[in-house]
Amino acid sequence: MKAVIIEDEDIIAEVLENKIKKVAPDIEVIGRLTSLKTARRWLAENAEPDLFFMDIQLSDGVSFDIFNDFILKSPVIFTTAYDEYAIRAFKVNGVDYLLKPVKETELAAAIDKCRKLADKKERSAADITALIQSLANPSAATKYKEKFIVNIRNQWMPVNTKDIACFTKEVLNYIYLFNGEKYMVDYVTLDEVEELLNPGQFYRANRQFIINIDAIQTVKPVENSKLIIRLKEPNHKLEIDMSRLKSPEFKKWMDR
Repeated sequence: MKAVIIEDEDIIAEVLENKIKKVAPDIEVIGRLTSLKTARRWLAENAEPDLFFMDIQLSDGVSFDIFNDFILKSPVIFTTAYDEYAIRAFKVNGVDYLLKPVKETELAAAIDKCRKLADKKERSAADITALIQSLANPSAATKYKEKFIVNIRNQWMPVNTKDIACFTKEVLNYIYLFNGEKYMVDYVTLDEVEELLNPGQFYRANRQFIINIDAIQTVKPVENSKLIIRLKEPNHKLEIDMSRLKSPEFKKWMDR
């Protein structure tokens, strides 16, 4: 099975390719394309692969535009760092999507779906057209959690999600509000919390922190492309580190 990755960040493309090799060793990545321009040129000069991995937001446009120029029959797995395109609801036939950072279990499931479709070349561009048209339908957008219940002096109190600067895993899970208040929330893991949040607003920086983009004061690159994220006052004493591999993805997430 041959695949092509369309992704404008080299490190992200490399990480994705390594994960593909890990979960599906039989898949051969025959091309890593970094822009709409290079993708159009490659598709004009080469036979269509069995599978596409496409980042939605590229440096020179969105990958959906490729379907204006080519009728592609192979399954497509879209990847995105944030959910502004509201594509959770649009896993139509021949189309799937993965939210960055790509999890191996979700990648394996998406590839398994595509294997079942790979021999069915009758899939038409109508699937992609339906997807793109659905993006304009606000009612189809994913509904994310609007409030969290926190514990304070043996009482429950609702907190608006938009007022939360970050979630953190200490011994238990806590939230810090923009006003500096700190409360415990009743979730076992941050993985559970992450699934409830709008990824356009919140980012999983590391195993201990999920941060609100509006809470970020500065981001400082340090050695080996590592990042140190500092939040706005009164949470400015929180310094959150991020690995080198996630740095390009995080920068792209911030650069709307």
